[in-house]
Amino acid sequence: MPELSRRLLPLLGHSGGSRDAMTCLYRCGNACDHPVPNESDNAYLGDVVNASMSRRGVMRASAAGALVLGLSGASAAAAVPASAAVPSVPLGGKAPQSGGSKAGKLSFKAIPPNTLDNFVVPNGYDSSVVIRWGDPVVPGAPEFDLGKQTAKRQSMQFGYNNDFVGVLPFEDNRALLVVNHEYTNENLMFPGFTTLDALSVEQIKVAMAAHGLSVVEIERVGRSGEWRPAEGRRLRYNKRITALETVFKLTGPVVGTAAVKTAADPKGQWVIGTLNNCAGGITPWGTVLSGEENFNQYFVGGDGVAEADKPKLARYGISTTARYPSDSRKWDRAQERFDLAKHPNEANRFGWIVEVDPFDPEAPPRKHTAMGRFKHEGANVIVAKSGHVVAYMGDDERFDYLYKFVSDKKIVKGNSPAARKHNLSILESGTLYVAQVTGDSPAAEIDGTGKLPSDGAFDGTGKWIKLVSGNRSFVPGMTAADVLTWTRQAGDAVKATKMDRPEDVQPSLRTGKIYAAMTNNTNRAVGTNPGVDEANPRSANKHGHIFEITEDKGDHTGESFTWTLPIVCGDPAAADTYFGGYDKTAVSPISCPDNVAFDSAGNLWISTDGNALGTNDGLFATPIEGSERGHLRQFLTVPRGAETCGPFITEDDRSVFVAVQHPGEISGASVEKPASTWPDGDYAKPAVVVTWRLDGRHIGS
Repeated sequence: MPELSRRLLPLLGHSGGSRDAMTCLYRCGNACDHPVPNESDNAYLGDVVNASMSRRGVMRASAAGALVLGLSGASAAAAVPASAAVPSVPLGGKAPQSGGSKAGKLSFKAIPPNTLDNFVVPNGYDSSVVIRWGDPVVPGAPEFDLGKQTAKRQSMQFGYNNDFVGVLPFEDNRALLVVNHEYTNENLMFPGFTTLDALSVEQIKVAMAAHGLSVVEIERVGRSGEWRPAEGRRLRYNKRITALETVFKLTGPVVGTAAVKTAADPKGQWVIGTLNNCAGGITPWGTVLSGEENFNQYFVGGDGVAEADKPKLARYGISTTARYPSDSRKWDRAQERFDLAKHPNEANRFGWIVEVDPFDPEAPPRKHTAMGRFKHEGANVIVAKSGHVVAYMGDDERFDYLYKFVSDKKIVKGNSPAARKHNLSILESGTLYVAQVTGDSPAAEIDGTGKLPSDGAFDGTGKWIKLVSGNRSFVPGMTAADVLTWTRQAGDAVKATKMDRPEDVQPSLRTGKIYAAMTNNTNRAVGTNPGVDEANPRSANKHGHIFEITEDKGDHTGESFTWTLPIVCGDPAAADTYFGGYDKTAVSPISCPDNVAFDSAGNLWISTDGNALGTNDGLFATPIEGSERGHLRQFLTVPRGAETCGPFITEDDRSVFVAVQHPGEISGASVEKPASTWPDGDYAKPAVVVTWRLDGRHIGS
């Protein structure tokens, strides 16, 4: 594999963690080996502070390949069916209620870190594969045959590299499983792979068809917490959404503007496909939100666009100096629209929040321009006390920003067709904000070592800076459409705070607090890069941390908040880690938090991506309130080379779903020489796995 070897060599500036070079190539186009896109001169938090203060053992293996050793879910956001033919379930995503029971104490015994090529869960639990790459989705889908794969076949089968997992119940013991397919790894998909250039056009189209989303009807197995694809039914909801041919509708202020018009779509109203869908969320009205993340890597010809447009493209990580960047997939060979020299606006049609209605197979998925365009990890919503819907979002890039969106409309309660019709339009208009945070400790106490300041906490205050509301811009020199199309530049202009790769951002429906995973940033305070600050307190941050927001007066529509870091990740034995003040000798090591979720008791669940401690990625849980705050323990690990995505915890707390993404994605691996044989013992296949408690009781507690 001469080309792959050449492509995987330049890893200077890698973001840290144990993410393999092969993952860096295929998942994000070696983003960490390219210049940091954010070259703005925003004052980093240290400057702001200075200015303001001049004043376990193996027991057994399940049939799915799990080892037993000694969830996101916006779990309260239940699905609302599309028609009266489908029984209704309670409205979810409501504003948090005061009082209530205390967060549940977790009781499972933490599993030890490991490097096993297996899916490992605690004693007393079991797991099984729900669905894997190539399994049938659309009725009539052909049996998966690795040597005979075509785009048509793949468009009917479960896609590759599953990320976000959502489970929407609609009848007793039945639900819709909705899954993102973030990216493909052609090395591990095609027998005899040599180079990307050697792929046939049909193989490129297979990869395009393996991107997108899958909607799959699932059913509970007996009375257990296990689930499997439904059988013997019409499966009217099963659907594949792909990058190859699915038509998406644009909504909001950017529709019809020059930036999104193309030769194929001169009115700027629709888009073919979705790219690099990472995390997501579930709305109270029973739809799924999906974030388009590293879309930049799919485009070529950036050197051929107008000079005035190059800075805009570069801010989103698109190369403007070479026709074919060294990490290019060259999808322009299959569809010319990916050549920006010929179709310069096509890239502007990606990087949005996508909304999919799984209960209406005929409804086109939509891209909501009112929510801004950047490298969305995902979006998760909560209903404010006022009835407005608030979505929290992270821009997954080194030194980029946290955002929130507040809807113009208020939610209509209930499951009537009229209520749902209204609610389906809620995310089409609103106000977009970006976060600016300030620490409350002297800058001299934030020295990059991770040592706590004298007040015993990394914490401070923050404000939400208004960028745009409806068709009104609050950024000088930019129209509303400009702000929403080039949201990163708008954040630069208002001096938003540069964060350490903000990924999943999830509100707790129990407390109303907001939790964001800051995965890592080994560029922090290195060379000419921004220095440390109280919100990003470690130099060369390779382990990441959790960022907690408390909106002032509990008002999610407000413009001010306080914040703290409840967990600073890494080896508990190291001085630069912090676990909410809990005894560090009693917690599990954790590195590179990626996605966060909650169970019904309010416990925080954290999945990891790129464990820099040298062991497999996994899923962890901790109470986030009370005396057990920070008592983090590891619940499961995924196989060799994989990351843990999802997770999703069902409303009855009896099932935890995770997506095992890119198992065996290790340099030198191929179909013929796999680095992992999970889950079937032949070659690695991304898959969704469900874990449940053998005694039928609640997960974790």
